[in-house]
Amino acid sequence: MKKTIPPIKPERYRVFFDFDNTITRKDIFDDMLVCFSKDQRWKKLERDWREGKIGSRAALSGQIKGIRINKDRLDSYLSGVKPDPYFKKLIHLFKAKNIKVTVLSDNFDYILKKVLDGNCSGRLKIYSNRLRLSGDRLIPAFPFTDKRCRICAHCKKKNLRRLAGRNSTIVYIGDGRSDICPAGYAHIVFAKEELLEFCRKEKLKHIPYKGLKQVYAYFKKRLA
Repeated sequence: MKKTIPPIKPERYRVFFDFDNTITRKDIFDDMLVCFSKDQRWKKLERDWREGKIGSRAALSGQIKGIRINKDRLDSYLSGVKPDPYFKKLIHLFKAKNIKVTVLSDNFDYILKKVLDGNCSGRLKIYSNRLRLSGDRLIPAFPFTDKRCRICAHCKKKNLRRLAGRNSTIVYIGDGRSDICPAGYAHIVFAKEELLEFCRKEKLKHIPYKGLKQVYAYFKKRLA
């Protein structure tokens, strides 16, 4: 489905970022599974999800139950996670142009806030799954699941459409399977890895990127 990009008016841009491997340089949740899972059951859940046998809510619920980590250890781990350095530059650029920015993630709020709060200019609007800590266990909740869809834990498409408003130029920046649905509703899509493969296969208009430096260069020129 092709989108017509409205005339460029900075205040009408509505920018949506994925988190894992988009704002960050690696998938934080996947890394946590490797580092802190008590066994290897998460690998089967990952295979089942990738093969379409289960949705991401079932996969995430099962995987996070296998993680054993207390708050101090988790905070220590997350303190070492840094966003792509051009993310902060993008936030400054968008803020200067009164462009609204939202983060849509299939990861968990505690993790996102720990990584982003110390690395961004001002608090960002974040929509994600939720997390509660109990001893060395992580207890998930999924407030943004669409009951009509068994695929996604967080229905990014629903939040994107609700938040974008009318007459917006919607920008989506992502990398993975959870970004496929919302990308279909964006006027400008920055895509890498699995999202890039999907866009190419479905002939969805997109801009390939490898890191946020390229996204920054695009907007620096476009918003000059």
